[in-house]
Amino acid sequence: MAERTWVLGRIQSVAHAVAGIRMMLATQHNAWIHAAATLVVITLGALFGVSRAEWCWLILALVTVWTAEGVNTAFELLADVVSPEFHPLVKQAKDVAAGAVLISAVGSAAIGVVVFGPRLAALFG
Repeated sequence: MAERTWVLGRIQSVAHAVAGIRMMLATQHNAWIHAAATLVVITLGALFGVSRAEWCWLILALVTVWTAEGVNTAFELLADVVSPEFHPLVKQAKDVAAGAVLISAVGSAAIGVVVFGPRLAALFG
C-alpha cells in the first residue's frame, strides 16, 4: 500500500508541475517568446540535421532558459505576496532574477549562433 501512495504522490507532483507550466505560459509574455524560440530551434535542428552532440547543446540551452524563466516567475509571485506594495529591495531582487533569465537567454543564443550560424551562412551566403 505504501508503494501505491508513493506512485500517486509522484503523479500528483507531475500534475502540479504541469499546472505551473501552464500558468507560466498563460501569464508570462516572455514565456511565449521562449516558446517561439524553442519551436524555431527544434525546426532548424530538424531541417539542418544537427548532430547528436549539437542536439545535446541545443537541448541544454533550451532547458536552461525555461528553468530560469520558471524560477524567475516563481520568485516574482512569492515576492508579490511578501511585499504587495513597492519595496526597493524587492525590485532589486526581481531585477536580479530577470537578469538571470537574460544571461541564460544570451548564452543560449550564443549556442544557437555556434550551431546554426555556419549553416545559415552557407545557405544565404
